[in-house]
Amino acid sequence: MSESFIIAIDFGTAYSGYAFSLTAREAEIDPYVKYWGEEVGQRTVKTPTCILFDEHEGFMSFGYEAQRDYHKMRGEEAQHKFFFQSFKMSLYGRKLDDDVTIPAANGKPMKALKVFTEALRYMKDDALKTINNMSGRVFNQSDFCWVLTVPAIWGPSAKQFMRRAATQAGIVTAGKEDRLVIALETEAASVWCRKLPADGFIAENQGEVSLDQSPGTQYIVVDCGGGTIDVTVHEVLDGGALKELHKASGNNMGGQSVDRKFKEFLKEIFGDALWEKYEREHPGELQKMMYQFTLSKRHDDEAVIICPFNLTERARDSGKDMETLFKGVRGASWYEGSIQISKERMRSFFDDSLRGITNLLKEILKKDFHIDYILLVGGYSESETLRQHVINQIKGQCKVLCPLRPQEAIMMGAVLFGRNPAVVASRKSAFTYGVKTIQTFDPSKHREDKKFIADGIEKCGDLFYRLVEIDEDVGWAETRDFSFVPTASTQTAMSFSFFRTERKNPQYVDEWGVEEIGSMKVSMPDTTRGRDRRVKLQIKFGFTEMKATATDEDSGCTESVELDFMRTS
Repeated sequence: MSESFIIAIDFGTAYSGYAFSLTAREAEIDPYVKYWGEEVGQRTVKTPTCILFDEHEGFMSFGYEAQRDYHKMRGEEAQHKFFFQSFKMSLYGRKLDDDVTIPAANGKPMKALKVFTEALRYMKDDALKTINNMSGRVFNQSDFCWVLTVPAIWGPSAKQFMRRAATQAGIVTAGKEDRLVIALETEAASVWCRKLPADGFIAENQGEVSLDQSPGTQYIVVDCGGGTIDVTVHEVLDGGALKELHKASGNNMGGQSVDRKFKEFLKEIFGDALWEKYEREHPGELQKMMYQFTLSKRHDDEAVIICPFNLTERARDSGKDMETLFKGVRGASWYEGSIQISKERMRSFFDDSLRGITNLLKEILKKDFHIDYILLVGGYSESETLRQHVINQIKGQCKVLCPLRPQEAIMMGAVLFGRNPAVVASRKSAFTYGVKTIQTFDPSKHREDKKFIADGIEKCGDLFYRLVEIDEDVGWAETRDFSFVPTASTQTAMSFSFFRTERKNPQYVDEWGVEEIGSMKVSMPDTTRGRDRRVKLQIKFGFTEMKATATDEDSGCTESVELDFMRTS
């Protein structure tokens, strides 16, 4: 098995794709990218993140095929199927467990874990089929290191959820979990853009510029995706590794927020009742219209959208001619079967999203950093309106760069990241992590209701002992060691309960904002030395997981636990 055998899946909100390498040169210079859409007359580096199940929740199709199959169905048939589109955003900001459900297009619920699992299973199988056909060899999933990208602002539970879905999809098997790397989209894009020459970026009237790799260079990566805007700040270290300077931030104002504004505009023209009925009965036509809009929003100009036949007919059936419907709607006009949108009105669709991006950038730029560049990546950054807005807002404080193919930067960089995940040497901890402990009771600082007696000594329980603080630098695969003594001389086991919080230093584990994430118990069978015994606690900070190992130093008894960021069901 070669470490050059890498498959990177960029599982996006609106579109998904994958890239792969079979040699070190391919991984470093030019990974292969799968092209999609031949069956529907397209050739794109990504396919829509859509999946279709039958009435028994059996998988039917994914991507362009799922769109086509669903849109061919008549109303009654579609009502019995499960069609999910842009479902990745269903994980954003939610408490997750194995039983969380998400609604299909017809409102029927289905377990999110099954939806994500089957989508990833399709991507896995398609990637292996593509590689085997291209190479003339027979590979299976265990021959590869797999990389799965996630938004930077996703919490640990969402990342753990994706790892669980990937495992259930057969991407990795028990005992081989290290063959799956979870990569932040901003980090993957950063790794790719570091190697691009000056002509690999859009000029934007700034002249030819590439990303300086000198130690001390600081830059902001803005991943402008369909669902989220994710922002990370990196500094180049000696030796070329990266350090995260600022905890990932972001919002849910990605490119789909602009699409929603366009749909509100159409509803303003045609009226709520007519539009909602059309949207429900003709999803295929609507999808084609949205694709036209997606192409139009790349340019800072007026737009012309061909009005679908059934929408025109429904408007006429309502008793109003098209010219009348458009009267009084700002920036809209009707001309020979097309909806014409003025440049000013097109720009207005971006207002909320651009305001959100500006606020994120200003929050970082006012801190004590020395930012040299802002790097725009992701499909939404193909928008000229977005790029020019950022340049205008920054007013020369730093250079703004966008790769020529921003939609590919994440999955291409993910292949590189898979070869060297330690390229990001340290990150900011997203939470304060701690363990429940006991101390000798001190009436000047401890609550009376937490007092109890052990070995004739007053003790205070439920205390939060901090292991790492929020925003603290944590190294790649770093381990930290702690030591604890038993509360009672006859104690034959020590229990550990682990917690996390967004607060810096709570005193007790039952305070507001403190959440339990795991527990374990280690045996201490030899009580000869009474309380003069120690248990060593070692915490390993992985990227998407944390592992705690407790060892009784006298007996050598050891227990470990993977801390669980998902709710127990």
